[in-house]
Amino acid sequence: MRAKTKSVPAESRSVAETARRAQIVGCAIDTIAEVGFGKASVDQIAKRAGVSKGVITYHFPNKEEIVDAIIEKVVAAGRTYMEPRIMAETSAAGRLRAYIESDLEFIDAYRKPLIALVEIAMSARRADGSMVIGPESLAHRTASLEELLRAGQRSGEFRRFNTRVMALTIIQAIDGVPPLLAREPNLDVKLYAKELATVFALATRKQSS
Repeated sequence: MRAKTKSVPAESRSVAETARRAQIVGCAIDTIAEVGFGKASVDQIAKRAGVSKGVITYHFPNKEEIVDAIIEKVVAAGRTYMEPRIMAETSAAGRLRAYIESDLEFIDAYRKPLIALVEIAMSARRADGSMVIGPESLAHRTASLEELLRAGQRSGEFRRFNTRVMALTIIQAIDGVPPLLAREPNLDVKLYAKELATVFALATRKQSS
């Protein structure tokens, strides 16, 4: 029986290995986005990348490692895209609008990666049967957004409301966009973002007495 191998640690990879891994991850994203997670086999990824299956398994010994690399890539890209826009705002209301609009702008700019991420979230499981993207991911996003909302309440910009309910509602509204884009590729995401930001600005703002 062949021993299970692990991919080469990041600090030990050559420039060529790093470039090859990036190519494989990109091809995996395209494959999952187009055919769904269940049908995106290592063979199909290899075919799209123009390499043998052995090349794939050299860099990623199993599909789970490819999935983890996709998640890492998309999450890092989202953080890089969103955080400067959010932190550039000085008010809680401005940061909430920037959060919603920059998240949707990121989804629009990275359509295939986000569609692939949704496929992974819905279907991918670990060897023990647990979801690859589990409840802890949503809990982390919710906690971060709740802190933004509580800051707005403390500053008097936002009315009193349950921050968990509001945060989850905002997240679910945003997360509904990638599947919608898969069905409606001509969706006007900028308009969608503007309207969604306005909806939650109205929902959170403090009423004048």
